[in-house]
Amino acid sequence: MLQRKSAVILLFVTVLFTASLFGQSNLPAKWEELTGPDFIQAIQKAQGTCMLPFGIVEKHGPQLPLGTDLIDVRYASEQAAKQEYAVIFPPYYFGQIFEARHQPGTLAYSLQLQLQLLQETVAEMARNGCKKVVIVNGHGGNDSLLPLFAQSQLASKRDYVVYVLPISIRRSEAAPAPVATKDKLDMHAGQTETSTMLVAAPNLVHMDRAKQQSGADQARLSALPEGVYTGIWWYARFPNHYSGDGSLGTKELGEYTMKNWVDAIAQCVKAIKADDTSLKLQNEFFEQAQHPLETKQ
Repeated sequence: MLQRKSAVILLFVTVLFTASLFGQSNLPAKWEELTGPDFIQAIQKAQGTCMLPFGIVEKHGPQLPLGTDLIDVRYASEQAAKQEYAVIFPPYYFGQIFEARHQPGTLAYSLQLQLQLLQETVAEMARNGCKKVVIVNGHGGNDSLLPLFAQSQLASKRDYVVYVLPISIRRSEAAPAPVATKDKLDMHAGQTETSTMLVAAPNLVHMDRAKQQSGADQARLSALPEGVYTGIWWYARFPNHYSGDGSLGTKELGEYTMKNWVDAIAQCVKAIKADDTSLKLQNEFFEQAQHPLETKQ
């Protein structure tokens, strides 16, 4: 009788354990799709690692949707989470895009609000167990904003670490890109972004409109010495907020670029999960910052 009871208990525990594992393996990665109880399991499964795909809303030539950067970076992050699980924060597009304020549909928030909202967002993520916040940048205009934000995390003590994955990680020289013709001005809504959208959201791409506007460089500040920076530089070169030739985009190039980007994100997330050094050094830094005259010289 005792043996039978033990067998029943063992079977019950096994079923519960198996169900738990099965439930965890099928947890959604998107924050907004998780239930409250599932969210707890998701944070545990992700080892406290959460991705914040950072896009923007701006014109992308005449052929791509305003949310191209947001759609692309979320697609890449979602695919990466299938390789290396992490919780993915809801759509976020409150970044730097002052240079496109003259174009229809652009959402350009004040710099103060950008920084404050991002700070409160990562703080709320951390309060919910995301002790490793991975900002995955999908917009070139954030390339200066995000390192500044990451640096500002040293202003006061925190129990979490912010990591920034620059948009440049989507490029790879591992193999030659499958292109017949190379877009020499492929910086915005050109060959690459058109190609990736043909993978992430092909129904939103209007290839027949790609030639309706020019993405040529106007070079209207060419008289200035190289290295001199002014905020109007982008408008001076590309007043249509279009750089390159989107008609050169192909699904084949999009799949190649997306694979490189997805793999790079997944590799970074894996390394970040294993990183115990950053928080230790942060804590050491904060302690010394409280007593700078006692810091060993």
